[in-house]
Amino acid sequence: MKKLILPTVPACIATRHYGVLSKLASQIMLRCGWQISGELPQHPKFILAVAPHTSNWDFFVGIAAMFTLNLKVSFLAKGSIFRWPIKSLLNSIGGIGVDRNHSHGVVGQIVNEFESNEQFILGIAPEGTRSKTVEWRTGFLHIAKQANVPVVPVSFDFAKKEVRFHPAVKITGDIAQELIEFKQVFLGVCAKKPQAV
Repeated sequence: MKKLILPTVPACIATRHYGVLSKLASQIMLRCGWQISGELPQHPKFILAVAPHTSNWDFFVGIAAMFTLNLKVSFLAKGSIFRWPIKSLLNSIGGIGVDRNHSHGVVGQIVNEFESNEQFILGIAPEGTRSKTVEWRTGFLHIAKQANVPVVPVSFDFAKKEVRFHPAVKITGDIAQELIEFKQVFLGVCAKKPQAV
């Protein structure tokens, strides 16, 4: 039977053994014709910035890739939804409840997460919405700069059926200029709903 060719996951990266979920996810990706390509960074802490984000299907493709690679990825969600009966489920798959009224703001909260963990991967959609948008949010770049961690662009190309990990980017300069350069990585990538890009 044909097998997925997967990127190597460096030993320094946070992983989690998903067992049967990993096998199931890889089989689903294989049967649906998806591939995972590119290279993961030799770094224990980084941000996975996923784009384009136009559909709920993006979440399922991302989860399938995470399970297939056995990556331990955290993601942000409103703190108010971390209540019974879904709190334990959200926590188990990497959810972090954010408090927008926190004294240090959301950026400060996540910078603290990076600083208090030896290994930490944050998955985030820079567009911040599935709707058509011109301006991307810059919070992920501020987090990367303040926490001194690289950002790995991840493209979901629905035409090629490819999840691609692009080379890591170090955020050190002007955030507005960094965002312009960052968006260039995703030029030509086919979204699930191209009309929303």
